[in-house]
Amino acid sequence: MDGFLPIETGRRRTLKAPIGCVGTGLHSGHRASLTLRPAAAGTGIVFRRVDLGIEIPALFDHVTDTRLCTAIGEGPGRIGTIEHVMAALAGTGIDDAIVEVDGPEVPIMDGSAAPFVFLIDCAGIATTAAPREAIEVLRPIRVEEPNGAFAELLPSREPAFDIELEIDFPNTAIGRQAKAMRLSPHAFREGLADARTFTLAEDVARLRAAGLAQGGSLANAVVVDGPLVLNPGGLRRPDEFVRHKMLDVVGDLALAGAPIRGRFRGARSGHALNNRLLRALFADAAAWRFAGLPAMAEGMSATPIRAAAAPAMA
Repeated sequence: MDGFLPIETGRRRTLKAPIGCVGTGLHSGHRASLTLRPAAAGTGIVFRRVDLGIEIPALFDHVTDTRLCTAIGEGPGRIGTIEHVMAALAGTGIDDAIVEVDGPEVPIMDGSAAPFVFLIDCAGIATTAAPREAIEVLRPIRVEEPNGAFAELLPSREPAFDIELEIDFPNTAIGRQAKAMRLSPHAFREGLADARTFTLAEDVARLRAAGLAQGGSLANAVVVDGPLVLNPGGLRRPDEFVRHKMLDVVGDLALAGAPIRGRFRGARSGHALNNRLLRALFADAAAWRFAGLPAMAEGMSATPIRAAAAPAMA
């Protein structure tokens, strides 16, 4: 097995060469550039604000905002909309990389992870001699909202990551969609990577009035108006909506710092619940362990890869 699946006998992977792109920030509407760079084994995924000279580890306890995207860092050092590039890195099995951005937002590109997967493929993937750790879920962890939305992690008998998600929107173009899959590099590339972010037409004006979605367009988001999909090309798949929400789950859970061995189940889960789920998992020392590591590493309650003081959730 390979990629996002927790490989107990696998080796850590990074990029062979730097590669970059330029696009638009979804919420700021400003030009945004991104460069993916190789990193030494054990670095993990680290975001670097080249305009400010600061670095932020891509870890769940550095998440400071989950409104309409996942953001890490605080104040002027904030970096938003990291979930799609995180999903691409996780889905292609990249453990160590530096993600350089020149401003407060990752470029939205076409609203999916596919452009970032393309960059990774162009750069090439290098396998190192360092062993890869996996986070094994030992007992159920669940977080939920009063409206019935929930997200949970469950143990798995196999060294794999299974994901099952249901969404339910009143708009007839979306409606209720459910999907389950075992995540692998092939399944990610073929089933999730190109699923685009989406929004409701009636929400666009409200978001822009609030200073959000300034860079949003039919070129980087699916826009739904009642029973209609407004994008001229329509959907890439009939269930593109639930596939994109699963893509967000992959990106958000990649902030665990290592691949997860377990099962994810959720209903109407979003960035906030996904982050709360990781915080709940690592707050319970009996709920997880490093697979394949010595017993002394099991039950650690610190951040999985690099201990870090976490700011309170926004």
